[in-house]
Amino acid sequence: MADEQLLHLVFGGQVKNPQELTFADIQKLDIVGIYPSYQEAEAAWRSVSQANVDDAMTKYVIVHLHKLLQPSE
Repeated sequence: MADEQLLHLVFGGQVKNPQELTFADIQKLDIVGIYPSYQEAEAAWRSVSQANVDDAMTKYVIVHLHKLLQPSE
């Protein structure tokens, strides 16, 4: 479907353990943005991840919001 909206959320922050994805303080999460395509979300994720490459305790993720909004599809 050409007009299908596939939203993706990019966010991150300090984690408790660099081997896991448990955030140290959810009140301090960095919400990078919501993007209409995986490609745009990945570009934003790469940019913010690269900016924090020297901090092993900071992680960013991409969440497929469209899968949460319409789980049956």
